[in-house]
Amino acid sequence: MVRNCSLGSGLALLLAACAITPQGSPGVQALGAPSAIGNGTVASYAEFDASGAVTAIGVVFSADALANLPGAHSDGHHCFDVNKDGKSDLDAECAGWHEWVLPLPSEASRQPDLPFKWALLNWNPHGHIPPGVYDKPHFDVHFYIEPIAKVFAIEPGPCGPERVRCDQFERARVPLPANYMHADFKDVGAVAPAMGNHLVDLSAPEFKGVPFTRTWIYGAYEGRVTFYEEMVTAAYLASRPDQCFPIKQAPAVALSGRYPTRSCIRHRPATAEVTVSLEGFERRKAAPPVR
Repeated sequence: MVRNCSLGSGLALLLAACAITPQGSPGVQALGAPSAIGNGTVASYAEFDASGAVTAIGVVFSADALANLPGAHSDGHHCFDVNKDGKSDLDAECAGWHEWVLPLPSEASRQPDLPFKWALLNWNPHGHIPPGVYDKPHFDVHFYIEPIAKVFAIEPGPCGPERVRCDQFERARVPLPANYMHADFKDVGAVAPAMGNHLVDLSAPEFKGVPFTRTWIYGAYEGRVTFYEEMVTAAYLASRPDQCFPIKQAPAVALSGRYPTRSCIRHRPATAEVTVSLEGFERRKAAPPVR
């Protein structure tokens, strides 16, 4: 079940990642293609039980990946010419993040009962809205149900705080059926290009005066759940964590399949890697929407 890992400049790191099984999740591991980040690499991975069923999907940061991260406001993706001067101001007219597309290993993505097919990692060197809450350097780790072509078709534009195309801003905010979303998650208009809408848990500790370290977010577009997201500060990842957090579950799902029940952030002492993963998969049967 283990795939042949790509060999290149990060040979030693990749061999280590292929050989080491994350703590608390025994099983066979497959590793996705690595991307350069900081002084190291980041890659998707998946783990499987003896029957071949997925037990975890996630991203793994190599030992030096958190060192020398980009400090600029934007990598120049997703720009909109607000003042119509024919140029893109990286600070004022482009999305303020750096992004990496991380397809899941094929051994996982080809499983028909796994809704998640790829991951999108975003590094926000200066955080983002709302000020005083999420304005710390942090990563957004998105695990997507929605096909990549549909996600990247969400274009920059003049509407909303994250500036998206106006018709897509409205489509992203189409309400979800009540049974497809946990009641604590609210639409705050946080629609982003090449992502979608972000539904925020306003009962989370960071909205009660507790400094933000990590939180859970659901993504939506056109009335359907499109991604699951762990949002975590760089400082928390560097603190050598080893902890799992329960995911607040919606009463029902629109697609039958196996869904995670917890989000985990772990440091691997043997390799100094850090992982962000979805685990505790349980099978759920699709239910009709409740309006």
